[in-house]
Amino acid sequence: MPEFPLNNLAQQVILSCVKYKIEHVVISPGSRNAPLTIGFSNHPKIKTYSVVDERCAAFFALGIAQQLQKPVAIVCTSGSALLNYYPAISEAFYSNIPLVVISADRPKHLIDIGDGQTIKQENVFENHIEFSANLGNENDDVILKNAFEAVIANKGPVHINVPFDEPLYEFEDFKFEEVEVKEELKDSLLDEIPLEVDELQKFADIWNVSTKKIVLVGEHFPDELLQTQLEHLAKDPSVLILIENTANVSNPKFINSIDKLIFPFVEDELEQFQPEILLSLGGMIVSKKIKQHLRKYQPKHHWHVDAKKAFDTFHCLEHHFKISSQLFFSQFFFLTKLKESDYQQFWLNKKSFRLQKHQEFIDNCEYSDLKVFSKILPSIPNNSQLQLSNSSIIRYSQLFDINKSLRVFCNRGTSGIDGSTSTAIGAASIVKENTVFITGDISFFYDSNALWNSYIPKSFRIILINNGGGGIFRFIPGPNQTNALNYFETPHNLTAKYICKMYNFEYITVKDEEELNVKLSDFYNESDKPKLVEIFTPREKNDIVLKSYFNNLKV
Repeated sequence: MPEFPLNNLAQQVILSCVKYKIEHVVISPGSRNAPLTIGFSNHPKIKTYSVVDERCAAFFALGIAQQLQKPVAIVCTSGSALLNYYPAISEAFYSNIPLVVISADRPKHLIDIGDGQTIKQENVFENHIEFSANLGNENDDVILKNAFEAVIANKGPVHINVPFDEPLYEFEDFKFEEVEVKEELKDSLLDEIPLEVDELQKFADIWNVSTKKIVLVGEHFPDELLQTQLEHLAKDPSVLILIENTANVSNPKFINSIDKLIFPFVEDELEQFQPEILLSLGGMIVSKKIKQHLRKYQPKHHWHVDAKKAFDTFHCLEHHFKISSQLFFSQFFFLTKLKESDYQQFWLNKKSFRLQKHQEFIDNCEYSDLKVFSKILPSIPNNSQLQLSNSSIIRYSQLFDINKSLRVFCNRGTSGIDGSTSTAIGAASIVKENTVFITGDISFFYDSNALWNSYIPKSFRIILINNGGGGIFRFIPGPNQTNALNYFETPHNLTAKYICKMYNFEYITVKDEEELNVKLSDFYNESDKPKLVEIFTPREKNDIVLKSYFNNLKV
């Protein structure tokens, strides 16, 4: 017979999770959270996962929530265990990913008296949380309701702190009664309130007379309606659409490698590129070049479309349309008309020229990180999920066309290297399609506990590019001008071979272009265990090749 905790507070939390449709709970071990562990692991409506390392557990849950676009709960014991959640919580906060953080705690009379495994847990995430709740009050039901409404409506993390007194391990036979939410919580485009047409018309009037307009699309979950709307928008010759690979939209009329286009610009071109209107949507932007350019050559009007927040990335934000991109365009298109202009075509011609220069260089460049990316990206099977780590990896990927059937993700909320592998594994555990994860060596070794996980599918593939350190610090100008480069780059001679042996991954190694071509040919084939290919590249050549690549675009 399934067991259920006798503790009333634990029962309230568990039943509230069920009530608000939380179906996945990631638990890290501990004693203070025993009532929650017993209850969640025995509940027929909830799938539980056991992940020891709390930092990995939180990013693993983030990966699941990223794919489901629904809240996922994480549960830990008291003390420093909770603090290990913080990197993933901040990523969820800035990436609009719903996480329910449930921490067990000591009761108040045991805090700050010298008792073991206690810290001040109330409001510990106050700067990066949508809602903080500390239970143990008469109005716990109301507090829990507010917390779950916040995670669903705001699509971000909430924290529920649950103080438990002993005994912790008392339980009874499980008695489950279905509990339904009495009122429907809004979580749909159909529930959105449209913009006022008269107000929107004022912006449409400006749009209709402008001949130079940029639509900049940052990180976005794949969406067929948005894809169709942007394709319609591209029919306007005065509109240039700039996208990033994490935007998950694609079209020949879109500029998908922003840095490749604008890096070689001279002063006249920079001024010519300057838009009258910048319409931005989606999440964080990777391209540092476009941020630098639009901060210097600011548009007359910058409008951002997002139901939740608008960052003043270019220091000239004029208006925030607090609505989804899909509903915004559904309204806006009725008020706009095409404007004659050569703006789009001029820059699409530049794109074609840059692509030609790009391919000429790639065909002839020596073995390096850049060459490796030119090989691995086209090798990924159709309809796969592609997860990317941060730093050099996401930036290299931006220089190439990516198969439009791939779904591309990266933790760009805070752009940290700390949980990329754990996130990719969480995502891989919940989707049907195969998942390919491309990572750098520093990021991989930093998050190597991610492989201490029982839920990694056999189809999971890791492509580890090992250039012996933080290669990005050789490319950016600052570190090389100091005598402390080793403290930025952190060179090493580590290999993933023994990590793979410990965690039962099939290990493959590549040291040159010929080996790469041969070993990629069957890397994605079915296997009885997940695979990792470690591709070694020349640490002291990668930055030279990349700088030559960008200089070649200028010719």
